[in-house]
Amino acid sequence: MVDVADKLAYFQAITGLEDPDLCTEILQAHDWDLELAISSFTSSNPPPERQEQTPNTQVTANLLSRDGQNRVDRSDSLGNAVAGPGLAWRIITLPYSVISASIGLVSGAVGLGLWAAGGVLSYSLGMLGLNSGRSGESSTRLASVSAAALEAMEFVAVFERDYGNVKPNFVSEGFMDALQRSRSVFKLLFVYLHSPDHPDTPAFCEGTLCNEVLAAFVNENFVSWGGSIRASEGFKMSNSLKASRYPFCAVVMPAANQRIALLQQVEGPKSPEEMLMILQKVIEESNPALLQARLDAEERRNNMRLREEQDAAYRAALEADQARERQRREEQERLEREAAEAERKHKEEVEAREREAREAAEREAALAKMRQEKALSLGAEPEKGPNVTQVLVRFPNGERKERRFHSTAVVQLLYDYVDSLGCLEVQNYSLVSNFPRVVYSTDKFSLSLKEAGLHPQASLFVELN
Repeated sequence: MVDVADKLAYFQAITGLEDPDLCTEILQAHDWDLELAISSFTSSNPPPERQEQTPNTQVTANLLSRDGQNRVDRSDSLGNAVAGPGLAWRIITLPYSVISASIGLVSGAVGLGLWAAGGVLSYSLGMLGLNSGRSGESSTRLASVSAAALEAMEFVAVFERDYGNVKPNFVSEGFMDALQRSRSVFKLLFVYLHSPDHPDTPAFCEGTLCNEVLAAFVNENFVSWGGSIRASEGFKMSNSLKASRYPFCAVVMPAANQRIALLQQVEGPKSPEEMLMILQKVIEESNPALLQARLDAEERRNNMRLREEQDAAYRAALEADQARERQRREEQERLEREAAEAERKHKEEVEAREREAREAAEREAALAKMRQEKALSLGAEPEKGPNVTQVLVRFPNGERKERRFHSTAVVQLLYDYVDSLGCLEVQNYSLVSNFPRVVYSTDKFSLSLKEAGLHPQASLFVELN
């Protein structure tokens, strides 16, 4: 439920009335029905040819007449002179974010209940008609977003139809978009509020606005926006700019703190020469501000470009530092891996040498034990006698060894004798006689020396396999 203060503020914003007491009386007269009060207000201020009034409209008209100064024609005090402050700029008190916002944006601030009231106001001005088929907030919001642009496009189309194509190039977009466009191209905004039924409107449009020289000057130096006061945005702009006489033109530009600077307003019919002189004066007096705005924008662009270049240089330096740090870490990790690998290999080599030495010692100990065991298995060397065989063994290195054996001893004992001497580094060998050549291999190990033909004496040599 919207409270009284919100209804009062909303009614003032829509109607442009500054007297809160008067607005309160109007709302009270309509039982605080905001929709009915706004509709009654718009009906009580029609163009000159509209005279029909409902009872509610009559109540509002009476209240307005008591106020005395809300909608008076200031032609007596102004005559044909320009009614404006020149370059002693006047800041419009209503922020342009409220002036040109669509009905949907206003209703977003005061709630869904006031959305319908804004819609009635927009449609009561005769541009879109009463739409009873709105089925939801989403579809209404979609329509409200494009309402200002639709009104602007319709105004341009009707103006061209009635007065031709030689004219100011009115932009086909809402007032806020036109104002933003003027800011971006560093031009002033030329505003024309069109009163279709005013008796001076046709002559002013045909003779002044559509004058080839004036139209060319406006198109060269301004961004132009036009709106019919029958339409929602044109009506709101007429209230905001306090238009009291038509034809009405104004020159505005964006100001700080979301407001509009009103540089010049022209009310009543003017010749092309008068308009041209007024606009030229506005341009001359506004040039320093426009130039400063352009310089400020250029400085901002340069500063932004400089910051971007500095940021890019910083990022490049940072990336280079990070790359160097990454390379340093990778090199350090590589060296650590190589050192660890070298340490591992060294440890493995040491372990291998130790293992080899241990195995060699074990082998040597095993051989020593084996030689000892075989030496013991030979028994004592027998004395010479008929049953004793004399055996001479020659080694590959030229060394000679000689021993006596019982003739009944087997050939295996000869190998045990050679092994017990420890003269050979290998164990794979054979005992061989020269004449005739006989190899005493494993198949003869069990033969006695006498059976093997080695008795009473034999000369054998060691042949390595």
